[in-house]
Order: sequence, then C-alpha cells, then structure tokens
Amino acid sequence: MVATRYRWFVIFLLFAITVVNYVDRAAISYAIPAMERDLGLSPAAAGTILGAFGVGYALTTLLGGFAVDRYGARLVLTLAAMLWSLSIGATALATGFASLYAARVLLGVSEGPNFPALTGAVSRWLAPEERATALGNALVAVPIALAIGGPIVTQLLALLDWRAAFGVLFLLSVLWVPLWWLCFRNRPEESRFVNAAELAHIRAADPARPAPPTPDAPREGLMRLLLRNPTLLANYWAFFVFGYFLFFFMSWLPSYLEQVYGLNLKAVGLFTVLPWLAAAVVLWAMGRWSDHLMKTTGRLRVARSYLIAGSQLVAALAIVPVAFTDNLTVALVGITIAVAASMGSNAAYYAVNVDVVPERAATALGIMDFAFALAGFLAPAITGWVLSLRGSFTDGFILMACLALSSVVVVLAFHHPDRHRA
Repeated sequence: MVATRYRWFVIFLLFAITVVNYVDRAAISYAIPAMERDLGLSPAAAGTILGAFGVGYALTTLLGGFAVDRYGARLVLTLAAMLWSLSIGATALATGFASLYAARVLLGVSEGPNFPALTGAVSRWLAPEERATALGNALVAVPIALAIGGPIVTQLLALLDWRAAFGVLFLLSVLWVPLWWLCFRNRPEESRFVNAAELAHIRAADPARPAPPTPDAPREGLMRLLLRNPTLLANYWAFFVFGYFLFFFMSWLPSYLEQVYGLNLKAVGLFTVLPWLAAAVVLWAMGRWSDHLMKTTGRLRVARSYLIAGSQLVAALAIVPVAFTDNLTVALVGITIAVAASMGSNAAYYAVNVDVVPERAATALGIMDFAFALAGFLAPAITGWVLSLRGSFTDGFILMACLALSSVVVVLAFHHPDRHRA
C-alpha cells in the first residue's frame, strides 16, 4: 500500500493560517503614521498601541497551550481565527486611542493560541525525523507574510484609507476557518484522508513512543517539569530575544525607514521585502538542516542548540553597524542579515519542545510563546519611549545586540536537549 501524504497538507493549512495571522498583526505598522495623523496620536501613544498586541497575546498564549493539549488544535484554532477576524474589523472602526488599543489587545488575545496549536498538531501528525522540516515549512509563513504583507498593505493604503484596508483584511481572514474545520482532525488516526501506511510511517519512526494521549490526559507535575527543565528555560529566554528582534522590526521598521531615510509609503513597502524574504529562505533551509543534523549525528545538542546559538550570534554582530550608520545600503544589509539570522532557527525553537516533552509540547510552547508575548509588548513600547526621549533608534539597536549576545551565552551554557528529555 502506497502511503498517503496528508500530513503535509495539514502543514500547508498551518502555513496558510500563519500567513493570515502575521499579515493581520503587522498591517498596523504601515498604517500607524496615518492613524497618528487622523486620531491625533503621539509617538509614545503609537508605541503603546503597537505593544498592546503583546499584552493580549500574553494573556492567552499560555492558556492556549493548555487548551490545545486538553481540547485539541481543531476547536481552539477555529475559535481563535474567528475572534481575530473580528478584531481586525474592530480596528477599522476605531475612533481614538482607547478603541484602537482595545482592538489590538483583542487581536493579541485571539492570536495567542495559534503557535501552541501549530506545535500540538505537529507533535501528533509528524514523525520525529520530520518535525523540524515540518515546523520550518509552516513557520516560513511568518517571514513570507511580512514580505508580501508590506507591498499588499501599502498598496491597499494607497488605494483606500486605512479603515477600508482593514475591512479588506477582515474579509480575507474569515475565509480560512471553514477549510480548517472540515479538513483537520486532532490526530491522524481520526482523519479519513490518512491511510494505514501513512499512519504506520508516523508512528514507526519512533517505536519507543506510544500513540499520543487523548487531549485531556493528565500529567502529574507538568508545570514543575516545564518550569525547571534547564533546556526549556534556556529555550524560553532565547525565544524571548528572537521575539524582541521580530517585534522591533515588524513594528518599527517602516517608521525607521520613513523617519531616518525619508522614504515614502510605497518605497517603505518595497524596502521591507528583502529582509523578510531572506529570513524565509534561511528559516526553511535551517529547518531542513536541523533534521539532517539530527539524522546524521543523533544529537539534539548539535541539531538544535548549536543552530540557535550560532544564529543569535550572527544577529548580534549584524545589528551593531545599523546602530551607527547613516547609509541606507549599510542599514539594509545589516537589517537583512539580522532579521534572517534571528529568525533562521525558529523551527529549532519549536522542535525543542516536541523533542523534550512530546506529550505536552503545546503547553511547553505556550510558556515559550508567553516569553515571546512579553517581547511583543516590550520591543514596540520601549522603542516608542526611547524615540520620545532621544528621537533616535540607536539605543534600540544596541539593546538588541546585547540581548542576542546574552542568549548565546545562556544557550551554550544550559541548552542540552539530549540530557533533559522527559
């Protein structure tokens, strides 16, 4: 019997919703200058609004992990996608700081469960030797969305006002929901599109591992395990740093290019494509490389830890020239390398949760994503505050370099997934 390959269609569904997820959350960074003018917002207020997403995200990403492990990714992600579509519609109707802030918090609340659901689905649908590749294929949606999102949103803003642009995004967001509900099941055993040969492949690759537990299976001492495991703790910190880089560039790169180099809105949209496309290529390639290293060495330390530390080191070194240059070419080269490097090991971060605690990967991811959510609040807010005080992005870039170097040290010292597997 020829095995079906439906598990890869599941990864495509996760890729598709993650594209929608990130286009929706990043759109405001292109619209915020017009919002500032129309709603009378100061730079500090704009930074607070950009950081509001992280507040909502922090509330539900941890709870989303618990929910996915208990109720399954199918129900949780369906409800989340419906809710964040409504929040995009609410953004179009905002009349001032309070309503816009509330809409962004709601968007964060509703998008919080997305990545725990993605991780939970991969842990149940993919064999161990395919996980980093699968995660890379799904997570490459993030830089792709940010690359295409810039031109798409800037064109919408050029043709329409920002309210109408968010109305269009609302309509696009709701289209994915029925497809997910009809095509996805929490476990491959439950799907009529998976034959016995594919199911045997998924399970036989790790014969020592039993079939995944039902979503409501209990686990004693779960939080103690997840909050005391040195590898997971190091992974959480490194992912926070990655999140700080991502949210800084996602929130402030358009404004940086406009304020420092005087680029207009259409030019900003085009200039933001290169860093995210480079990140997409690097993320996809490093996901495959991580699985290759796992197959050839059998060591998670090599396949996961060294990739994370190395990519963070490159990001730290690349961002330093950006802090001090006034040359657009130098800035774009440094930003492109920093964005690509910081995002390159994204699949490895996710895979570590599945490697170390496979039966509760969604909950572990929820904790890791909580750290990411804190970065989502702090990076835009701190940058807005610094801009209000000094009118310069230099301090923000220096802080990012220091954070990246700290994650290199932490990962090399404490990140040992082979030693700390549950």
